[in-house]
Amino acid sequence: MSFGLGRGRALDPGEIGLTLDDLPPLPDAPRASAAVLDPRTWYPHPERPFEIEIGTGKGAFLLEEASHRPEVNFLGFEWAREFFQYTADRCRRRGLENVRVLHADATEFLHWRLPDGVVDVVHLYFSDPWPKPRHHKRRVVQDRFLADVHRILVPGGELRIVTDHEGYWGWMEEHFKRWTAPEGVEPSGVLSTEFRVPSNSDSELRTQNSELRLFERLPFGAAHRPGAAAEGELVGTNFERKYAREGRPFHAAVLRVVRGRPEHSME
Repeated sequence: MSFGLGRGRALDPGEIGLTLDDLPPLPDAPRASAAVLDPRTWYPHPERPFEIEIGTGKGAFLLEEASHRPEVNFLGFEWAREFFQYTADRCRRRGLENVRVLHADATEFLHWRLPDGVVDVVHLYFSDPWPKPRHHKRRVVQDRFLADVHRILVPGGELRIVTDHEGYWGWMEEHFKRWTAPEGVEPSGVLSTEFRVPSNSDSELRTQNSELRLFERLPFGAAHRPGAAAEGELVGTNFERKYAREGRPFHAAVLRVVRGRPEHSME
């Protein structure tokens, strides 16, 4: 599929754009230490704070946020090849040394390859809602994903989410309830029972504790709003601007890591 994003001009991701072919292959036992790699080493200044965007689209958020915050390293994930090339090309032409764009499935990369406690913020804006019930397993927000996000975030790190889709928002709310403290209860970050996150199915999550309390939920406020977002915008992506013109309502949330980590075992 071609979206014609280059408008006749060849797209050049340069060294900003990376594919799985640029990375060491997964070993036979993918959760082994040999599978883990640290993307912070891909930047000229690996000591800087590190943030991830899942689903860059045309790169509006990534481009502007990285331009406004050069003291932060950003990694964007994009599965659609032409959008990946377009975003990386835009960042390359802007001369942004603090951006890398990876053509890969973000959820699989987070699950198998990212080390613990290296990410400051995960941005998930207007991800595909996969509205048909048979496709719900393809949605980004799953229990396994939230377990992975909790593992890779630094203490106090945040998952920031915005969506326009009512059905997907309801799905997210149900998942949030399992991972955040109930209203009026102080998040403890402590699990009283074994917690198992299988690698293949959200429905196979097993726990005797229905209130995991590994995140505290916050409103998406001014402190979370990117500096490049225009007045009245939440994050300033192309999708947000398109859906705003259509009059769609938006839903947003922030999940912040509290202390404590579950014991994970992968099947």
